[in-house]
Amino acid sequence: MRTNSFYTRRLHSLLGVIPLCLFFVSHALTNFQAAEGGPERFQRAVNFINNLPILPVLEFVLIWAPLVFHGVYGLYVAYQSNINTGRFGYGRNWAFALQRISGVITLIFVAWHVYETRIQLFFGNITHHDFGRVMHDIATNGLAFTFYTIGVLASAFHFANGLWAFCVSWGITVGPRAQRISSYFWMGVFVIVAGLFLAALIAFRSEAFAETAAALHQTAIG
Repeated sequence: MRTNSFYTRRLHSLLGVIPLCLFFVSHALTNFQAAEGGPERFQRAVNFINNLPILPVLEFVLIWAPLVFHGVYGLYVAYQSNINTGRFGYGRNWAFALQRISGVITLIFVAWHVYETRIQLFFGNITHHDFGRVMHDIATNGLAFTFYTIGVLASAFHFANGLWAFCVSWGITVGPRAQRISSYFWMGVFVIVAGLFLAALIAFRSEAFAETAAALHQTAIG
C-alpha cells in the first residue's frame, strides 16, 4: 500500500511539472500579450493557440487529464496533511501549509476560470474572438477582479513552491545550502510569473478590449 502511495505521489509530482507547469508558463506569456501589445497582440496569441493541429487531443492529453488527476489527488494530499504551523513556525513549515492551501484555492480558481472561458466556448455561448471581452468584463467587476487576483497569486505560489519541493523530492537539490538557494530562485520566479498575470489582468480593464473584441467578432461573422 505504501509502495502504491509512493508511486502515486511521484506521478502527482511529475504531472505537476510536466506538462502542467509548462502550460502555466505558456498561459502567463499568452495573457501577458494583452499588457505588452494590447487587444490585437492578445488576439493573435489566442488565434495561434487555437490554430494548432489536433488541438482537442493535445488539450486532453497535456492539460485536462493531468489537471484532473493532479487536482483531485492534490485535494486528498491536502486533506491527509498534518498542518502544524502553530507548533512549528519556521519558514519551510509555513511553505508546506501554504502549498496545500494555495492548491485548494488554485483548483477552485481554475475550475471557475475554465467554466467562464472554455466551457462557454464549448457550448457556443462565446467564440475565440470574445475572450478579450470576457476578460474585460471580469477585470472590470470589482468582486471578480479580487477573486482573480487571489487566484493568480495562489496559482503562482503553488507553481513556484511546488517546483522547489519537486527539486528536493527528486534529489535535484541536496543539502541545506542548495535548498536555500533554490528557494530564493523559485520565489523570484513566483514574483515574475505573478507579475505577468497581474499585468495582463490590469490590461484587460482597458475599454479597448471590449471594443476590439466586438469588432473582431463582427469581422469574423461578417
